[in-house]
Amino acid sequence: MKLMINHQTHYQYSELALNSIQYIKMTPTNNSHQKVCHWHVSVPGEREEKRDAFQNIWITSSQREAYQQLTIMAQGIVEINSLAEHGIQDRLNPNLFLQPTLNTQCNAEMKAFAHQYVPELNRENLMKLSEAVLVHIPYVPAETSVLTSAIDAFNGQQGVCQDHSHVFIAMCKHLGLPVRYVSGYLHVPETSHLASHAWAEVYIDDAWYCFDTSNQLFKPQSHIYVAIGRDYWDVAPVRGVREKGGVESMHSMVQVLSC
Repeated sequence: MKLMINHQTHYQYSELALNSIQYIKMTPTNNSHQKVCHWHVSVPGEREEKRDAFQNIWITSSQREAYQQLTIMAQGIVEINSLAEHGIQDRLNPNLFLQPTLNTQCNAEMKAFAHQYVPELNRENLMKLSEAVLVHIPYVPAETSVLTSAIDAFNGQQGVCQDHSHVFIAMCKHLGLPVRYVSGYLHVPETSHLASHAWAEVYIDDAWYCFDTSNQLFKPQSHIYVAIGRDYWDVAPVRGVREKGGVESMHSMVQVLSC
């Protein structure tokens, strides 16, 4: 299945901004799940492209001229395997994804929650855990942020796909399972406007398996992979620094259409 993606991110500043550097991870790669037919990221300023430690494509953009608005646009066509049973199978050592991060810590309540639904390590029980996480943390937009940790989301009992992924990852790491955070896009038929998406993959039975807690999807048959990491901060679509600029406001729009 071929999918066309248009992802626009607009920044507005209350004052002139100077000397900014943007770190952009908005480029999908060719892998065992997908083929990138065409892709382009448009951003002003000088740019350099390389790979990070997880083999994600990483664009560094430097803007020297003063500005008060900035637009980053990523668009292209990706063909995915709509019959996929597994996540991306790559050469990365799964043990890399056992490393703890600040956003994927577990407290005592979360550890007990995980053992309640996973008395034995198998994929079926992990699906039950994923379902239980969604029941405990209903999808509620605009109430959390990228700074919200797994513990904060679990205690607050509300969140979005990023929070669901962090909580699920935290619990799987506690159970001793390699688990990673995936950023990308999700295609839902008859729906053209979607936010960029996040889900988790767990390494079990010698393969990576998809756990999209927000949508209760366990096969990546409608997913486009952009980047993988230990948590959101490894795969953040845009991170940057600047001089001045005052107050920043941001608006993002994503379209995912079959073609």
